[in-house]
Amino acid sequence: MILEVKKLTCSRGYRDLFKNLSFDLQSGQLLLVEGENGSGKSTLLKILSGLRQPDNGIMYWNGDEIAFTSTNYSKQIVWLSHRNGVNDSLTAKENIQVTASLSKSNLTDINSILERVGLKPYANTSVRRFSTGMKRRLALSRLLVNKAKLWILDEPQSALDKVGMVLLEEMIEQHVANNGMVIMSSHHDVQIKNVAIKTLAL
Repeated sequence: MILEVKKLTCSRGYRDLFKNLSFDLQSGQLLLVEGENGSGKSTLLKILSGLRQPDNGIMYWNGDEIAFTSTNYSKQIVWLSHRNGVNDSLTAKENIQVTASLSKSNLTDINSILERVGLKPYANTSVRRFSTGMKRRLALSRLLVNKAKLWILDEPQSALDKVGMVLLEEMIEQHVANNGMVIMSSHHDVQIKNVAIKTLAL
């Protein structure tokens, strides 16, 4: 699997966030997008996720130009922003069931996913009773439900404590080891065992 980005350009008002940006990412690789606040990191990740259109440029998935109206690329990605995107009125288990339904995942063992993110004792607890860190862990479960090839993560460490950070790093390490692909932005130091990190500075 390979993602190729060719001469991507995006502006905000009269200012170019980035111009003629090109890079590629292959199976078993992690790309860390770096830059100051306002440099366009989140915008770039939204473009890669199909949530925003660039002003110019072309993207390819395995040699085919990406058309976001098609599921060929979209079904291969999972997007996690700095917002958790969980439903406070549902339980942890119900949130995962909704995620599985929306992603058309043949999920059979929700308890194993809850255990992986450290929330199994709270499976039937309303998410409105969760701490911010617990909600973030629940958001991470989306990565395990979707079985997507490419993870696109915008500040994924947000609100995680040290144990949560280790959990995320282990998840990323395992995903990359299984020939997955990760593109992420972060304001934290990123050092993940056994993963060669490519960097892209904006």
